[in-house]
Amino acid sequence: MGKSFAANDWSDPIALFRTWMDDAAATELNDPNAVALATATADGAPSVRMVLLKQLDERGFGFFTNAESQKGQQLAENAQAAMCFHWKSQRRQVRVEGAVSELSSVEADNYFHSRSRRSQLGAAASHQSHVLESREQLEEMVRKLAEEFPAEIPRPAYWKGFVLAPWRIEFWQDGADRLHDRLLFERQGDGWVLSRLFP
Repeated sequence: MGKSFAANDWSDPIALFRTWMDDAAATELNDPNAVALATATADGAPSVRMVLLKQLDERGFGFFTNAESQKGQQLAENAQAAMCFHWKSQRRQVRVEGAVSELSSVEADNYFHSRSRRSQLGAAASHQSHVLESREQLEEMVRKLAEEFPAEIPRPAYWKGFVLAPWRIEFWQDGADRLHDRLLFERQGDGWVLSRLFP
């Protein structure tokens, strides 16, 4: 079972998140940076899927995706999103809500080219979320792309980075007898207002 909150956790939610991510990295079997990302259409119809958190800084929580995918199209219509991290080994979760904006093309280039060649080929060949006739069609598209670009693979213009700038971050820690700890940080100006919530 994870540890309860310490008093010094109650000032900076990003620092607290980094601590929890480090704890999860030591105990989770796979992908401690996996996060459920919820987006919605302009009229509020939601959808959710797992993505990987790839960067975290003063701007917020960064991830990369095909902007022509369902989530990319929804973010273009409605630039708000929510995330939920769940670390079963720690019996913890973190919920994040905020506005989403694009990362720079330089950041997208840097991350795209940090991936393995095969991963770059797969990302560049895929028309993510669109109908695929067969597995063989996808494999042939990857093969042709590899032949076309034997050296560096250019990042497709539709493959972008996004950052969720949080206005709410909630930390949930499992407690005995359903007496869980919940701390809610809400953005106010340049700082945060902290509340404790009933479990």
